[in-house]
Amino acid sequence: MPHPRLLRFSRYRSTLVLAGVLVAGASSGCRSNTPSTPAANVTTDTWAVVDGRQIMRDDVEKAYRRTRDLSQTLSDEEILTAKLALLNDLILQDVLLAKGAALKIEVPSTDLDTAYANAKKNLGDDAYQQELTRRNLTVADMREGLRRELLTQKVIEQEVGSKIAVADQDVTGFFNANRTQFNIPEESYHLAQIVVTPVRDQIANATGDDATTPQAAAAKVKMLMERLKAGASFRDLATGYSEDPETAPRGGDLGFLPVSRLQQAPPALRDAVLNKAPGSVNVAGANGAYTLVLVVAHEQAGQRDLSTPGVRERITETLRGRKEQLLRTAYLTTARGDAAVVNHLARRLVAEQAKVPGLLPAAPAGK
Repeated sequence: MPHPRLLRFSRYRSTLVLAGVLVAGASSGCRSNTPSTPAANVTTDTWAVVDGRQIMRDDVEKAYRRTRDLSQTLSDEEILTAKLALLNDLILQDVLLAKGAALKIEVPSTDLDTAYANAKKNLGDDAYQQELTRRNLTVADMREGLRRELLTQKVIEQEVGSKIAVADQDVTGFFNANRTQFNIPEESYHLAQIVVTPVRDQIANATGDDATTPQAAAAKVKMLMERLKAGASFRDLATGYSEDPETAPRGGDLGFLPVSRLQQAPPALRDAVLNKAPGSVNVAGANGAYTLVLVVAHEQAGQRDLSTPGVRERITETLRGRKEQLLRTAYLTTARGDAAVVNHLARRLVAEQAKVPGLLPAAPAGK
């Protein structure tokens, strides 16, 4: 069970990550998602080769145009650093897509249609098309990026999520080892959060999604609330979209916070929690940042045991999350390590001592 900490608005951290409402996955189209014959001759436009499949410069450029924040002015070195990170994402995605093909995993067209509709639902058709034009992308580019992202998620779900089990003795052992955590000295609220900020953050969520402007943050909050109303899991949305690196990996869970600490929180956050019913989600906003707060439970002071409603379920969820995070990390590390990967862009940068000429477009992409 996570150690409680004071609910707060995140301070803003900085990295180049996914931006705006167009984002629908961490990467975009490479040439193939199935094992193939050895790649053709490597050219200067071949930026990586994975098990004989080429990832081309255009693949990375397209991914960059999909995910960059166009309002940011970056140096040539910062741009190449971002593209190198995107290339690493594309390499891992290519490995997972090949595994998906071997496992005969597919994305139903209805799932892709739904994901695409959600990706552009906060913009009208005209505004969305204008944004695509500004980024020099097509509808087909966006749909293919979404398809690949959905497929990699299905691989992870099948190869990791479906294999996680929490035994009764694990739950009992956790409770016995952490009994003091279930002794609530004063009235407390068990909370979870999804944080959305209007600037670039150090992202640790599953999708890499990051709102980088006040308009994008407001649109993202609207999208999240609509998904919650449609029945989406708060935990899944927090894991996928929260911009708080501490709590996103554990589904936004904050544990129990006593009323005395909540009363010291900013008024908007305090009012989003106190006297709210369990299961309710309220939005607190300040200075363009937002926190979606889920009241998981409201508990009076006293000692809990495994027969107390919700205790066993919360322990099971916590243990499952820990196991899943560990297995996911191990699976991705193994998958990448077992692949034959040559990162030609990285090699060229090392050989040329990070010289930039020839590795960037002559003019900004999309101009």
